[in-house]
Amino acid sequence: QVQLVESGGGLVQAGASLRLSCAASGRTFRSYAMVWFRHAPGKEREFVAAIRWMSSTTYYADSVKGRFTISGDNAQNTMYLQMNSLRLEDTAVYYCAARARVALVPTMVGRPSEYDYWGQGTQVTVSS
Repeated sequence: QVQLVESGGGLVQAGASLRLSCAASGRTFRSYAMVWFRHAPGKEREFVAAIRWMSSTTYYADSVKGRFTISGDNAQNTMYLQMNSLRLEDTAVYYCAARARVALVPTMVGRPSEYDYWGQGTQVTVSS
């Protein structure tokens, strides 16, 4: 069994920064890729950012490009999301997920179905 646990969420003012963490634990596990999604009330779950460990390739949603940075250490089973210049529209529950299967097609990184394990989420609230 693999568990993913997010942390680092909170309430901040617009323009502030937060750093989310995602830690994987459980049986010996090395993911092929990890991702952040977010889900705001009344909206669809939204892809935020992803990283493929072997190539260290990163992907970002247009809405966060230039403001958010995904990073981590696959050997340590940890992933981070540095969020700068936060906006009201960034308010959501942020989820991390991991893919154990290999060969993730780049055009599929934003699809929730491509990921095998999910965390419980951490709330990020941005106020004016």
